[in-house]
Amino acid sequence: MDVQVLRWFQLIADGVTVTEVSESEQVSQPAVSRALSRMEREVGTPLLRRDGRVLRMTHAGSALKHHVDAMMHAWDDGLAAVDQLLDPETGTVVIAFQPSLGTWLIPDLVRSFRDLHPAVSLDLRSNHDETVPAVGIGSEIDLELSTLRPPTDAEGLRWRGLVPEPLTLLLHRDHRLADAGRVDLREVAEDPFVIPRPTSLLARQTRELCAAAGFEPQVGLVADDLPTLRGFVAAGLGVGIAPTLWGGSVAAPVEGVQVLGLAGSPQREIGLSWSPQRRMLPAAELFARHTVARARAGLLPRPVAVTGAVGADG
Repeated sequence: MDVQVLRWFQLIADGVTVTEVSESEQVSQPAVSRALSRMEREVGTPLLRRDGRVLRMTHAGSALKHHVDAMMHAWDDGLAAVDQLLDPETGTVVIAFQPSLGTWLIPDLVRSFRDLHPAVSLDLRSNHDETVPAVGIGSEIDLELSTLRPPTDAEGLRWRGLVPEPLTLLLHRDHRLADAGRVDLREVAEDPFVIPRPTSLLARQTRELCAAAGFEPQVGLVADDLPTLRGFVAAGLGVGIAPTLWGGSVAAPVEGVQVLGLAGSPQREIGLSWSPQRRMLPAAELFARHTVARARAGLLPRPVAVTGAVGADG
């Protein structure tokens, strides 16, 4: 069965007329009709029926269409793989990332990668449910950058740590501990907490840190993102735990917020994950190698050390 005939079947099943197919493909209408008839004979049953000027799918055609779409998608992926093998400096890499990394890590990696591989396209997608891996069998994501580290016994996922991201305590500037040095988390056990949304890994880690300190945080407000969390703290609506200071990012201090180091220097590790059961094309391998090499060389943006109180002027 000719691949081109399968494409014609897809188009007509989606509502394109035989006339339009013949014009776009530069073949005669009888040639298209004969090809579709041959396809029906090979399948052994009618796949299309005429409804006015257009052809509609029969029940058999609808059943077959799903499989034809999947097959043609796989065929196109195969052609793309061959193209990339012939020229690894082309192609598209689909990358998912944790939203909080979009202000400092992702821009650095994209800029430095494009300087070396300008012809490779990057499809960047923010993963708003950080508790679920974006990579895996059946996913179209090639690589994921996040703080979600798969369990050591997890099947089908690989992880490479890149850089630790220290966590700090955020207080209102008039808080009783605002001028303190490094503090123990137990000192704010009675304070209301601003907690990230449930689908944020930072929410999970905040609760884990509080549990390790011997208390359950009193949730005052839930913030959808880090800028909102900092805004709530700046308004005196509670305390919060957030990544440390990064130059030029949303993690930089805002007016009204004091940033304190925490006893034990808690941190979260940012890493690169992928599924070995999904064949990684050369362009994706280029980005993965670039990311790991940049981390090993210490070229990723570095956090500003927090040893005590840091005000709105940094």
